[in-house]
Amino acid sequence: MLMSPSVIAAVMVAFHIVGVMAALHAVMTVRTAPGAIAWAGSLVMMPYFALIPYLIFGRSTFAGYVNARRFNNDRLREIRRGMTASEREALSACVVTAPAQACMRALPGLTGMPCLANNDVRLLINGQQTFEAIFAAIDAATQVVLVQFFIVHDDELGRELQRRLCERARAGVKVYFLFDSIGCHGLGRAYMRTLQQAGVEARPFATHPGFVNRFQLNFRNHRKLVVVDGARAFLGGHNVGNEYLGARAPLSPWRDTHIEIRGAAVLELQMAFAEDWYWAAREVPYLMLPPQGDVGEMICQVVPSGPADAQETCSLFFVEAIQSAQKRVWITSPYFVPDEAVFAMLRLAVLRGVDVRILIPSRPDHLVVYAASTIYAYQAVCAGVKVYRYQPGFLHQKVILIDDEAAAVGTANLDNRSFRLNFEMMVMTAHPAFARDVTRMLEADFAEAREISRDEFLASPALLRVAMHVAKLFAPIL
Repeated sequence: MLMSPSVIAAVMVAFHIVGVMAALHAVMTVRTAPGAIAWAGSLVMMPYFALIPYLIFGRSTFAGYVNARRFNNDRLREIRRGMTASEREALSACVVTAPAQACMRALPGLTGMPCLANNDVRLLINGQQTFEAIFAAIDAATQVVLVQFFIVHDDELGRELQRRLCERARAGVKVYFLFDSIGCHGLGRAYMRTLQQAGVEARPFATHPGFVNRFQLNFRNHRKLVVVDGARAFLGGHNVGNEYLGARAPLSPWRDTHIEIRGAAVLELQMAFAEDWYWAAREVPYLMLPPQGDVGEMICQVVPSGPADAQETCSLFFVEAIQSAQKRVWITSPYFVPDEAVFAMLRLAVLRGVDVRILIPSRPDHLVVYAASTIYAYQAVCAGVKVYRYQPGFLHQKVILIDDEAAAVGTANLDNRSFRLNFEMMVMTAHPAFARDVTRMLEADFAEAREISRDEFLASPALLRVAMHVAKLFAPIL
């Protein structure tokens, strides 16, 4: 039965009314002016096409993170009240009020977290090293284990993690397991039920409660963090799945990097986890003070970032890292879709005579992102940036090397999704020995990479070049 013209008109009017309301919401909440203009214009002019995409990509509200940070501060005060005077003095002595490294000076103010001394950081260069270290630490846990991943698969590696967490929980250890509800969309209820029956506290991270979250693909929790007994933390690019061990074609061998951290910075990593846990569970997890005593000589700055921040923390972190470089800045990332501020810093660094190198994959895991990365890579090469494609397999590591003194490892990619849409975590470490370790690692990666030239893009078929430019239009959500 056909609808009458009056019914069709009423439906169209209703769409436009809702579209105007959504456009006002976009103007008030979208971080960037181009993004707000794009959403508002689409919602007003074409609400029948734009409303569903806005529901999927555009809406966010993270007021609850204010409460999470308040509870974190309360918990930190509780920890300090239970400390002896010497323990309080030791913790205060770790705070570095004026870092010597230019790349770290703005970060305490940007993140609200202090720059801390008395740390030791170890590179874990592949999946085998990473999960051997993580599993050994979990097996030795006596009090609390905090686990957070964006993706967990119910495969051999995922079940190995499950088994170890269940064993620790049955032994009386407090175990918290936080996973992203979209990143783990394929993780069955049986996996979670097994954890919960063993006593593991397991929660999904969801942007919105209930059914609505199924439509929200943006604002995901992309962090990968494990903390054991408040003493050791593991952070980096690896998720939990066989492909991260290089056991799944066509992207194998998988190239990724994690770090193990011991020392004062572990407390700040626990605080970041507590914010995420409070958002998911409305409770504060059990936190522990790192063991006292000398651990190492490394200075660390924890940099959590996400759409709940008052500023664009992740983008500004990359800006600060790049603009502080005097000799070189080497960056590895699976995706290269920078915003204008970061891209400008890369070009200016080249003009200052800095050795600017970007290492990206030669194999795509997301075709649209790969196409957009290719056009940005061409523009970067034209500006004097050296861009390389890693040849052996898929490159997924997120690493920044600044001169001979500092390096950062974590979860943030060089793209707008990490800059503005996802919750990420990086750790900047200032120490010549650690910078040398990262240098040797990246030199080995560059030795297995091919440098991109201008001709590579220009030699591509015209239709493919057009597709790349079209993919670039989606950069704000890639």
